[in-house]
Amino acid sequence: MPLTPHSHGPRTRTRRTTAALLASAVSVCLVAASAPVAPLGIGDRLFPYLGNPGYDVASYDLSFTYSGSNSEPLQAVTTIDARTTADLERFNLDFAHGTVRSVEVDGEPAKFGTAGEDLVITPGATVPDGNRMRITVRHTSDPRPPKGREGGWVRTADGLAMANQADAAHLVFPCNDHPSDKAMYTIRITAPEGHTAVAGGLPAGVNRSGGSTTWTYRTRHPMATELAQVSIGRSTVLHRTGPHGLPVRDVVPTRHRKAVEPWLEKTPGQIAWMESKLGRYPFETYGLLAADVSTGFELETQTLSLFERELFTENTHPAWYIESIMVHELAHQWFGDSVSPRTWSDLWLNEGYATWYEAMYAEERGGKKMRDRMRDAYGASDGWRTAGGPPAAPKAPEPGDKVGIFRHNVYDGAALVLYALRQEIGGPAFDRLQRSWVTRHQDGTASTQDYVRLAAEVSGRDLDNFFQAWLYGEKTPPMPGHPNWKPSASATAAAR
Repeated sequence: MPLTPHSHGPRTRTRRTTAALLASAVSVCLVAASAPVAPLGIGDRLFPYLGNPGYDVASYDLSFTYSGSNSEPLQAVTTIDARTTADLERFNLDFAHGTVRSVEVDGEPAKFGTAGEDLVITPGATVPDGNRMRITVRHTSDPRPPKGREGGWVRTADGLAMANQADAAHLVFPCNDHPSDKAMYTIRITAPEGHTAVAGGLPAGVNRSGGSTTWTYRTRHPMATELAQVSIGRSTVLHRTGPHGLPVRDVVPTRHRKAVEPWLEKTPGQIAWMESKLGRYPFETYGLLAADVSTGFELETQTLSLFERELFTENTHPAWYIESIMVHELAHQWFGDSVSPRTWSDLWLNEGYATWYEAMYAEERGGKKMRDRMRDAYGASDGWRTAGGPPAAPKAPEPGDKVGIFRHNVYDGAALVLYALRQEIGGPAFDRLQRSWVTRHQDGTASTQDYVRLAAEVSGRDLDNFFQAWLYGEKTPPMPGHPNWKPSASATAAAR
């Protein structure tokens, strides 16, 4: 759940307004001359300049050196192993907030320049189609946000964390910043004595030298750039065991440990609850990063979900609500992390299912009826579709509001589609569909069209008309089994 607009509960949280990052504000520094260059992209309907053609990334090796101040740029080295899918005389990486010092391709110096939010690289010789290539970029990574822009590094009270969704990983490190190109990660963080660094994946070594420590982490499953997480702070790492011996580790500000830990102790039980619905948890570890910062959102970063510390310490929300938000982010480990969207228009599958399990948990543990929530969502749905587009065809974000795709239509509006589908094909088929989806596409990417095909396969029915109306219609179709459900008067007025 990157930016859930929690309008349904006592806790309303919204993302702060962001503004466009103008080309003139991009802080990648041109150090080497090159021929005229142009920004590229893979043509995503919502973010056309994200990602780059011509190669597939196999792995990232990220090294960050933290000075002890979260107002100073980190020294960084990004190494990318990729396979070319075309002859490349020149290629682009997404990168927009650091000083590039040098670039090498297969160990040889390469020319580089900038275009928009791209780092454009010209190797000394063309890299043929089908070849492996290693790109090494030495650069800085600036934790201070560009003017009018949020995302990437988040400065906490005691250090840093990451929030890269939807298009901000390239504010931290050079990458192919689109969820369709998942890769393996090795992440190394060096920080001064008194700090602790944690990243997604499992620990792979600790080296102490000269008053600083370097921590290394590696993933065992591919990950999208938007899901990378690094925490640096005066933190304590808490360890416990989940189902099947799963290592569960949480990262908390040391001074808030006592207040936060009772909530985090609930995680193994929540994992077991999710496994009862979907099958085995898909990754090598899980845990929560309770960052000492007020962001207005929680985020499903892979294996280490980002939460605001205050969610657990302010004592302003009922237990069932806080736990349901924890389950929302946990559900994303299946929906969005293990099975990632092929395009950003497929976001409804991530957020719809995470909202579905959030609501189901609230019903089972908090007595908050799913049916009541879906009836309310039905009343508001026409207004959501007018404001944000149908669930599977969301409107593009407004200029300067790139996180604007995270609207009600892809949260409760998408959960409403799942409720309608369950009404249409029945509970047993719906349950088989969910399990088949996360199994068939584990560690990969999948699209709305893949989901429509699988739903037909599992149910044994032609559902094309159903999905066309529910996923792409300007108006909300009649709810199967509930002919008396009607759009609310305010939603009807908004749709006019």
